[in-house]
Amino acid sequence: MAFWRTRQGAGVLLIVLAALAFAVLDTTTKYAATLAPVLMLLWFRYAFQAVVTFALRFPVQKLALLTTPNPRFQTLRGVLLLTTSACSFFGLQHLPVGEFTAMVMLSPLVATALAAWLLKDHVSPRRWLLMAAGLGGVLLVIRPGGQVFSWALLFPVLLVSTYAWFQVLTSRLSGEENPYTTHFYTGLVGTLVMSPIVVFSWDTAALLAHWPWFVLIGFLGTFGHLMLIRAYMRASAPVLTPYLYTQIAFATLGGWLVFRHVPDTLAWLGIAVIAGTGIGNALLSAHEVAVQRRAVVRQPAPTP
Repeated sequence: MAFWRTRQGAGVLLIVLAALAFAVLDTTTKYAATLAPVLMLLWFRYAFQAVVTFALRFPVQKLALLTTPNPRFQTLRGVLLLTTSACSFFGLQHLPVGEFTAMVMLSPLVATALAAWLLKDHVSPRRWLLMAAGLGGVLLVIRPGGQVFSWALLFPVLLVSTYAWFQVLTSRLSGEENPYTTHFYTGLVGTLVMSPIVVFSWDTAALLAHWPWFVLIGFLGTFGHLMLIRAYMRASAPVLTPYLYTQIAFATLGGWLVFRHVPDTLAWLGIAVIAGTGIGNALLSAHEVAVQRRAVVRQPAPTP
């Protein structure tokens, strides 16, 4: 019990809460898309985040909430996450929640490959092997003749790409930006981009009849990302990342409870491989950080 009273323990609890929120968000989105236009749901998700973040943080940060040294990067980051959400909202109309989530969780491994390419980060052979294994797990899920093999697989493929770029950019901005400012601009950019688009599918009757689903989607998206922010303020990524994969379990459970969908045997195997490679990637990161810290401690003190 003592661990859960530490900052790391609190971070783990917050990251699991975020994973639960995202899994419920995906399940809710899949159901709500049968009741209201997807573009309206997407617009409301970002408008809710922008308004709530401003209402909660402006009294605390004042104009600092709006101050950013990287407006172009903030805009690009917001567009990337909006594209990611759009792929999720549309893809979930055609694919089961559990398998969709499992494929999406390959994003950290893809982000590692992008960081090696763009930021010249060193990637060990073991990490490349994990990436290959993760890709093998995805192939088991999406294999021809399986439950999810269809044209709709284009959505998670695009999502993994955009979300990996989003993660690389977030890593680039993390040391320069207030996380709540970034959170606000993410909601603002999504709202501004979607506002002229949503006009073409606006349905006031659907909003009035099903407004609780709109509010729930907006709340879950905002709450999940706020929990992520607060988790990473308390613990490092290598500590927290393995627990993000609880989202696969939550999403699979949601798909069974709401839609009565159960993955087939090979899909279960693929899901397990994806989760295992993701957790292995995080544990390898934790090991590398520990080695670096020991190397720093062992360095001799400079002579006067």
